[in-house]
Amino acid sequence: MDMKIKSCRELIEEVIDTGLCTYCGACAGGCPYLVSFKDRIVLLDNCTISEGQCYQYCPRTHTDIDSISQQVFGAAYSEDELGTVKEVLTARSTDSHVRERAQYGGTVTTLLSLALEEGFIDCAILAKMSNDKIPGAFLARNKEEILQGAGTSYMAYPVLEALNQIPKDSTERLGIVATPCQALALSKMKKDPPQNRVNIENVKLVVGLFCTWALGLDKFHQFLRENLDLPQVIKFDIPPPPANRFDVYSKSGKLSFPLDQIRKFIMPTCTYCLDMTAEFADISVGSVEGIEGWNTVLVRTDAGVKLIELSKAKGKLEIGHLPSQNLAHLKEAALLKKKRALKEIIKKTGDKKKLLYLGLQESIVDRLLAQQSLAFPPRTPTCRGQTDEA
Repeated sequence: MDMKIKSCRELIEEVIDTGLCTYCGACAGGCPYLVSFKDRIVLLDNCTISEGQCYQYCPRTHTDIDSISQQVFGAAYSEDELGTVKEVLTARSTDSHVRERAQYGGTVTTLLSLALEEGFIDCAILAKMSNDKIPGAFLARNKEEILQGAGTSYMAYPVLEALNQIPKDSTERLGIVATPCQALALSKMKKDPPQNRVNIENVKLVVGLFCTWALGLDKFHQFLRENLDLPQVIKFDIPPPPANRFDVYSKSGKLSFPLDQIRKFIMPTCTYCLDMTAEFADISVGSVEGIEGWNTVLVRTDAGVKLIELSKAKGKLEIGHLPSQNLAHLKEAALLKKKRALKEIIKKTGDKKKLLYLGLQESIVDRLLAQQSLAFPPRTPTCRGQTDEA
C-alpha cells in the first residue's frame, strides 16, 4: 500500500467501504466530519484536507511495523508469537470485591486503580456497558469508576474517539485500555504526534486486551435485544474450549447460545488482524485457559515492569508464573492467528508483496507462514473474542 497520507474520503473508500475498519475511533472525535454511528464511521460532509490525520492514524492504513516497534520498544519487530515480552505471568486481584465484579481475575481493574493511586495517571479511558448493554468509552477518575468498566461486551467500540475529544491543552496523564488494533493506532499517534488535538505524550499507560475477534455492535446488539431482557443481564462470557458456547448471566439465571450462532457477527476486519495479544501495549492481559479466575499477563515495556513490581510490593496482585503448557497453547493460538490473517490478506490482494495495511518485509512473512508450533500439532485455536475486563 502507498505510504502517502491521504484524505478522509480515501479513508472511507479504502478502509471503511472495504470492510477493513476496526471501529477503533482513531479517526473520530477530533474531526467535525467523521463521527461514529452504531458500528461504523460516517462522513458527514466533504473535507478538503488532502492529508488527514484520520487517514494517518488508522490501524488499517499503511503501517510500518518495524518503525512502530522501534518507537515502542527501541527494537525491530519481534517475530515471536507474542511479540516483544519482558515477562510472562499469571495474576489476579487480592481484592475479593474486584474479583467478584471482574470478568476473570480483575488484573486490569487493579493495575489501573494502582496507577491512579500512585500518580502514574490522573484518569483512565475505558469502556462500560449501558443499561441496554451497549459499550461506550468514558474517563474514569477513581477506583469505583474503574469498577464500572468491569466485564466484557465482546463488541467493538470507538475508545480512541474519547481520547481525541480531550483538549489539546489538557495536562492530565492518561491510561487507556485498548484492544490490539487500538494499541496499534495509539503507537502510530506516538510516532507522529497529532496536531491541534490531544497531546499524545500524556498517554502514560496502555493496557492491552487479548482479542481474537470483536463483534459488530449493530447486528449483534439487535440479536441480543431479540433474545434477552438486556437490563437484567449481568455478564457475558465465552468459556474456554471445548465449551463452544456464549454464556449470558442474568438476574434470573444463565442462558447459553452456540458459539457458531455468535460468530456470524464477527467484524470482517478481524480476519485480517495478526495481533491476538495487543503487542504494542505496555502490559497485555487475557484469561488463562484451564485456570479459572486468573489472568495471563505479558509485561512488555519498562512502564509495565514498574507497575507490576509496584503491585507486588503493595500486595495488590497475586502473581505466579504461567505453566509451560499454557504458555505453549497461548503461543500456538497467537501464531495461528498470524498465519490465518496473512493467508487471508494474500488471498484478498493476490500478491504476497501487497499486504493491505501491513508494512512487513517479505522474508518475515515467509518465516511466519512457514513457522510451526514447537509444542503441539495444529489444533482448533482458542477463539474467545476480547478476553478481559477493565
